[in-house]
Amino acid sequence: MGYVIQAVLSNAQHPEYGQITIPFPIPKEEYDHTIELLEPLGIGDTLRQDCKVDDLDSFYTVLNALIGKSVTLDELDYLAKRLDSFDDGEAAQFQGMAHKLGITQIKDIINLTFCCQQATVITDFSDLKEIGQEHYMNLNGGSASVEELENLDGVETALLLIDSGVGTVTPYGVVYDNCMRLEQLYNGRQFPEYLYDNSKLGLKIVPAEGQKSELLWLPASEQQIRRTLLRAGVRDADTAEYVIDAFFLQKEVGEILDEKQDSLTALNAMSSAIAKLDEKGQDKLEAVIVFADPKNAAQICQLAKNLDQFSFIPGVHTPEEYGKYMIQESGRFEYDDNLDGFYNYKSYGEHRIQQEDGCFSAYQKQWGSLLSKTRLLTGTCHTSSHSNQVREMRKRSLFL
Repeated sequence: MGYVIQAVLSNAQHPEYGQITIPFPIPKEEYDHTIELLEPLGIGDTLRQDCKVDDLDSFYTVLNALIGKSVTLDELDYLAKRLDSFDDGEAAQFQGMAHKLGITQIKDIINLTFCCQQATVITDFSDLKEIGQEHYMNLNGGSASVEELENLDGVETALLLIDSGVGTVTPYGVVYDNCMRLEQLYNGRQFPEYLYDNSKLGLKIVPAEGQKSELLWLPASEQQIRRTLLRAGVRDADTAEYVIDAFFLQKEVGEILDEKQDSLTALNAMSSAIAKLDEKGQDKLEAVIVFADPKNAAQICQLAKNLDQFSFIPGVHTPEEYGKYMIQESGRFEYDDNLDGFYNYKSYGEHRIQQEDGCFSAYQKQWGSLLSKTRLLTGTCHTSSHSNQVREMRKRSLFL
């Protein structure tokens, strides 16, 4: 099954417009297109629950309670992302508690994903010790030390639980709610903070008066940004205010970003460019930032897009080491071991450094050599026109 939820949606007010089948979660690169597909049906509004669920397919059969209900597209997408992270134990807890509580509204179902882990659901009575240990952890925030579990009489704990007689038999196991409370983390408009994928930058949107904030994870599609802002009561991305709330990018990037200067558009473009880099590219970008000294998110974006304009040589921090690398490993020369004592690595390295206007420096992770091949395009992104003013950086060499 390539989806967590697959829903058949329609317009309750105009069923004659037809139906559409959408798999969830929606891949980021398909999100905007999915919104376009909903337009002929007159559904897909950011705030109104205008998507009627005509049918639903999921491993989580308890979600069949949503059939016939109206939801927003983003509610189904968020719910699918939450459930996609569940292991088998959490899946049993979620379905068992949803059935026990008789939950049928998507707001409550989403909120249940944040607290169902407090419940104990027994699906197999063959290992009482394991049942007792899991119940103990459920009562203590989902974790326990090795010492605690070793000192715990798991069998006795399980028997006390079973003999309590407070369990509820459901199709998903025997459920003990452990006095779980269904907290209203999702208020029906702004979604609670949740990192689903490998997003590296989280912006807390400053909400309009009377609204609450929501976290926007970057990179995001144009529609994802627009809809997140609308839920916070903000209509203009160019003037939207934000606070950097979660940051998993390079330290060098964080030292440059300016919440007063960098627009959402510039930050999103930068995040998108960085997200496309592999681990080596990420390390290379750190060195390039030290070299190029960008001043804002737009310039970092241009650096990330033009990394091929640089050659990065880790482990070089003296002219002699650079000369040795160039002669022995660069492939530009036919190196002969028998002549090693005759090579003047230091002199050649100094010559290359001078020729390339180079210097030595250091960046956070390691020493190395960074060489610009030809020219590097950098610039500033203007949010009003989304255009770049481009300047050239003269050819230089940096040794890190």
